[in-house]
Amino acid sequence: MPSSYRGCGCWSIALCNVAVLATGCSARPENAVEAHIEFTRVPEARLGGPAAMDTIEGRAMGARPAHRVVLYAKSDVWWVQPFSANPFTPVDSKAHWKSATHFGTEYAALLVDRGFSPPANIAELPPQGGPVIAVGRVKGRGYKDPESLKGLRFSGFDWDVRYQPSDRGGGMNDYDPANAWLDDRGRLHLRITKGPKGWRCSEIRMKDPLGYGTYSFTIADVGHLEPAAVLGIYTYDPTAQRQNYREMNIEFSRWGDALNKTAQFAIQPYYISANVVRFNVPPGKLKHSLHWAPGRADFRTVHAAGGGPSVADYSFTSGVPSPGEESIYIALYAYGRARAPLRRETEVVVERFDYIP
Repeated sequence: MPSSYRGCGCWSIALCNVAVLATGCSARPENAVEAHIEFTRVPEARLGGPAAMDTIEGRAMGARPAHRVVLYAKSDVWWVQPFSANPFTPVDSKAHWKSATHFGTEYAALLVDRGFSPPANIAELPPQGGPVIAVGRVKGRGYKDPESLKGLRFSGFDWDVRYQPSDRGGGMNDYDPANAWLDDRGRLHLRITKGPKGWRCSEIRMKDPLGYGTYSFTIADVGHLEPAAVLGIYTYDPTAQRQNYREMNIEFSRWGDALNKTAQFAIQPYYISANVVRFNVPPGKLKHSLHWAPGRADFRTVHAAGGGPSVADYSFTSGVPSPGEESIYIALYAYGRARAPLRRETEVVVERFDYIP
């Protein structure tokens, strides 16, 4: 089942990342211009899907005829813009460059020569040097520093709280940090609330990867969820495209259809039928677990009180990713392709998370 960019600003931002064009010990001409990047139009800070785009433009001062600009937008990691198949933006005779871009929280422009081969996505921008003549970086309009936002200490682990929009689930959802909170018993509450522009969802992400081991989540009840609501618990690594982003899922939703079963275990890609196992969960408190080992992902749902048979068990032994920089996400959001849209606010309580290496 389904399982991250509009706005403009017209101001000039001169960046300090400057590279001097020089070769060997030759003297620099008096009228030469230090190579640097300026932005004259910057989109807003926003995460989005592949269809949402805006315009970014600026100047590459000191550029030579053989130089080009490579653009990146940051959405967890840096993604080349506008497309991996079209990564170069020309610089005209007046040093001006302009391109479409997907949205990101930050944007970067690299002035490069013909020896630079742009990666499709990177965790960090390359430094100035060699084929990289100059590097410019700017925050999107309305950017909020994640360090200034509240985090959570849930079940002994540190988690970031999402504030940026996301298109996960087939439609754009806004996220409100206030919708993820801990009560005086240390339980995690996730809410979907009605905002002036639509639903405001909730998500937390563990700061550090844990790798192989057993992940367990005790959840109070999900029987009240409407068909269009989704509670998703999953691993995800935005840098690992070749391993399907290291995504493995425990999800509770009927995906907009009241006749569907209420839960599923999955590994990616979800469109391979053997990678998804659906089942119904009974009312009450349940414990859901993933045991991740080399070449194996064992999922299980049991009654939290213990005793009795398992509600569901399944083991995947093909296509299971290896560990990397994946994080654990817990998200409550509205499914954008539901036949019957979400009608009311809702809340889920995750009582605890446990991890055994």
